[in-house]
Amino acid sequence: MRISVVIPAFNEEKLIAATLEAIGEALNGFRRRGWETEVVVCDNNSTDRTPDLARRAGAKVVFEPINQIGRARNTGASASTGEWLVFVDADSRPTVALFDAVARAIESGRVIGGGSTVRLDGGGFAIRLVTEIWNCTSRCFRWMAGSFIFVERTAFERVGGFNLALFAAEEIDLSKRLKPLARETGRRLAILHSAPLLTSARKASLYSTREILGFALRGLIRPQATVQSRDACMPWYDGRR
Repeated sequence: MRISVVIPAFNEEKLIAATLEAIGEALNGFRRRGWETEVVVCDNNSTDRTPDLARRAGAKVVFEPINQIGRARNTGASASTGEWLVFVDADSRPTVALFDAVARAIESGRVIGGGSTVRLDGGGFAIRLVTEIWNCTSRCFRWMAGSFIFVERTAFERVGGFNLALFAAEEIDLSKRLKPLARETGRRLAILHSAPLLTSARKASLYSTREILGFALRGLIRPQATVQSRDACMPWYDGRR
């Protein structure tokens, strides 16, 4: 078995080293089974030291000039060689326990892919409440959080990877497209919850309450138009870090 960890990264010099260090340790969840592993960082047109820091940490670095998270994930996946893909955001830190849970899901033969519940490394009560609401929604509807996705390569390629029409919510779209294939093959999507992914709460400090509420309101009123516009999805693309 070979596992490819794919990390999309746009101007992540503040966090990429810590993320890669955590992933390096977490990979023991696969290696102790004798599985091969690789780490691929897709530099999504960064203007800082992100690619240099990733290479220094031992990752394979590929370049995607068009600034779009789904496109960066697809480019990283295309450059990888694993039978299973694990997508991790550059501001997240998985653990050995989480990767071990992924390995057990793969070994079961009953899972086509899945995700994990998340916990934040900061933020106030409101942010933690929203996170818990998301975790419940994720488990109920089997929607994968973009910060952590694992999927069988053949299934990922069969559904066409991430939707390039979307600048946000591409992980929910992928979840929806994988479900019919899972049913067809007698498997399912799994949302793991025994070892939640630790991810950054930085958006809570980088953006004002007004900006966050404005984005949420636009998403509620015009969801499709919002997720199809890079400008409308500013928390991911305006470069604030």
